[in-house]
Amino acid sequence: MLVAMVIDGMDVPDDGPSTDHVAELIQRCADGDHSAFARLYDTLSGRVFGLILRVLVDRAQSEEVLQEVFLEVWQSASTFAPKKGQGRSWVLTIAHRRAVDRVRSSQASSDRDVRAGYREMATQPEGVAEQVELRIEGRRVARALSSLPEAQREAITLAYYGGYSQSEIAALVGAPLGTIKTRMRDGLTKLRSAMGVTS
Repeated sequence: MLVAMVIDGMDVPDDGPSTDHVAELIQRCADGDHSAFARLYDTLSGRVFGLILRVLVDRAQSEEVLQEVFLEVWQSASTFAPKKGQGRSWVLTIAHRRAVDRVRSSQASSDRDVRAGYREMATQPEGVAEQVELRIEGRRVARALSSLPEAQREAITLAYYGGYSQSEIAALVGAPLGTIKTRMRDGLTKLRSAMGVTS
């Protein structure tokens, strides 16, 4: 189940690239440099898409949101402040916000679908019930995650959805490794409480 993966199975890799010059590319995009934007897209689109897909599950919607994210990156590149954070983290934060916004915007119709699904569960195969439960659980995780303080949400998002190790997250956000570990521990504790997980 998604909750178990988020809360109990934080699989944080220990290796990966430490620098990617994303901040420099974003600044060049702010100056209207199309080749820098193409390089930025090539550098981050795979990871950004993976993050979005994990939130939305639906591949078609994830592809739409991916395009929205990079359009926003292009349009708001001038607002990026390198001294406040790493470029990669800035882009992934935009991606996570866009994905969560998409989940929220479809909440009403999804809720109607879930209610209809419950009415029909008695006559449908078990697979339908499992899919309904997974959708509900995914929404609960997204709501619980959005209730966390920004620093904790960012650390957990980068680790689980972005696939970064704790040391990479520390480098990305410019915080000590111990601080990142504390943010993740406290954030996961709050997630467990929000999700009603007692053990």
